[in-house]
Amino acid sequence: MYELSIIIGGPQGSGLETSASILTYSLARSGYGVLSDREYFSNIKGRHSYVHLTISSEKIPTFLTYPVQLVAGLDHETIFTHFESLEDGGVLVYDLYIEEKTLDTTPSMEEDLKKRLNLKFKKFGIDGSVKSLIKYISDVKKIKPIGINYSDVINEVSKKIALPASQAARYTSSIVIGAVAGLLNINKSNIEYSLIRRFGDRRELIQHNKIIIDLVYDKVVEEHGPLMKLERSKLDHRELMIASGNDVIAMAKIVGGLRYQSYYPITPAADESFMIESYEKLEVDGKDAGSVVVIQTEDEIAAIASTIGAALTGARASTSTSGPGFSLMVEGLGWAGMNEVPIVITYYQRGGPSTGLPTRGSQSDLLFTLYASHGEFPRIVLASGDHTEAFYDAIEAFNLAERYQTPVIHLLDKFLANSIKTLVPPDLSSIVIDRGDLLSNVSGEYRRFDISKTISPRAVLGANTIMWYTGDEHDEFGHIDEDPENREQMYRKRMEKLRIADEEIPEEKRMYYYGVGDEDVLLVGWGFVKGVAIETVNTLYTKGIRAGYLHIKMFSPFPSKSVKNLLNRFEEKKIIAVEHNYLAQSSIAVRSSVGVEIKKSIVKYTGRPIYKNELVEAVLRVLEGEDRVVLRYGP
Repeated sequence: MYELSIIIGGPQGSGLETSASILTYSLARSGYGVLSDREYFSNIKGRHSYVHLTISSEKIPTFLTYPVQLVAGLDHETIFTHFESLEDGGVLVYDLYIEEKTLDTTPSMEEDLKKRLNLKFKKFGIDGSVKSLIKYISDVKKIKPIGINYSDVINEVSKKIALPASQAARYTSSIVIGAVAGLLNINKSNIEYSLIRRFGDRRELIQHNKIIIDLVYDKVVEEHGPLMKLERSKLDHRELMIASGNDVIAMAKIVGGLRYQSYYPITPAADESFMIESYEKLEVDGKDAGSVVVIQTEDEIAAIASTIGAALTGARASTSTSGPGFSLMVEGLGWAGMNEVPIVITYYQRGGPSTGLPTRGSQSDLLFTLYASHGEFPRIVLASGDHTEAFYDAIEAFNLAERYQTPVIHLLDKFLANSIKTLVPPDLSSIVIDRGDLLSNVSGEYRRFDISKTISPRAVLGANTIMWYTGDEHDEFGHIDEDPENREQMYRKRMEKLRIADEEIPEEKRMYYYGVGDEDVLLVGWGFVKGVAIETVNTLYTKGIRAGYLHIKMFSPFPSKSVKNLLNRFEEKKIIAVEHNYLAQSSIAVRSSVGVEIKKSIVKYTGRPIYKNELVEAVLRVLEGEDRVVLRYGP
């Protein structure tokens, strides 16, 4: 096999994330490209969680799709939830102990799903037990079940490591690692490497997990062989890194010169700050290179206020948050706009409104970021489509903020934040740091808001001069001034910065087109849609449909000329917006900036990512005449 999709499921808090991490490291160490997405309920422990992996021997995956070839479960809820996700002839790994478990005795499962499954089970003649379900999918879908008695494994291992079975049971998730690794024929040395990477110098943890993994690995290979052996990797990269979206942003900020980061804990943004916090003391080639101050504030209002204060001192400063947190930051955003303070807000979108779907993904906050806060002031809104883009964009966000002395909102989403991916290391030699017109020392009279320049020289606090800042309208010095002529001049001075940015930032950096030039169907999207949209375009070509993908990266200032020229090449009925929201919000941004209405849309707002299989089908439905397709696939 050259490509493979896997689901590993179990209760939240059962070690599932660790298992997926070790498998991802092992596969990457073996040379394969991996994309791993974690989906989980918004509770601490007990509800169903799963990891969806795509593994390739030919490329670094950028998309997820169904059906999958392998499902491995730590509990019976995984079997009930994902049996329909298995393709015909796929493999199911499960605990023999759960065969008598029934759907009706699964308290953690949502009642809506139970009702749907009960109707299907009645239709299929399934009595509601795991045993009956496995027999059905084995007979009808030719699924190969691999039952392992997890308790027997734990009891055997507990004797080897001299631990009571109750304590050894905490290593149960490693049974799944061993089974999957054996079926895929992953080299054991790569698994050991991954254990060391995950657990560091905790030798006992490494040893105990290794004993379980080796035991199950050998048992599975002996009884079933490497059923799903992947082809030898054809990836020619000498070096790959593995990182989540949160990790990538954290690394990029440090590389880009971040010196102050504030946050209030919120999913899925907080992991970025935790990562930065672990590298607060910076060293380069063994030498002290300064530090990053990371502060967990009492709320998001304090987070943005302290970021503004740090930026006024000349530090590169940012804060990270999600929808509810950004809602609280809006007044501070307006203050930064009024005072031309260069701050970066890293905004991870999740399902709303209100608390909404706190651990699920979304792209429903685009319009909010474009218009948040009362009054008018310039802000740059930048969106990233994948891990590599996110790295460079996080650094560019600081450059743009300081060059144009305005807030920059860097839009990401939960899908990117929580997905782990193999990556080619970024080219650090290509990175440019632009701090704009920054003054560290001033002599003589200083006008912070010099009206003779649209972008005034910015002196830092402590630059041997006096300056004033206020939330009120002000004059060149920063003193409150409500005179109508002053108001008009200052207002125009601020707003003109967006025009200058529009002139200076190349449009080809604000949007990308993926196509060869002879396409007659256009998909339009942004953010995490990028990977699945490009792969869908490739798949459509094999079906005789010539399609391209417009990836919008910057919404303010919007790349109006380039987007309009591209849209004018296509028939109206063959332009399709693809997004994770209800309104197809990029279509609204396109219409307001370009004057072209995109009337066809494919949208998904269940909190689950758009999968390739459903997007290909949806495009075909639109081309057959449907105006709007709403996607729902995914448990």
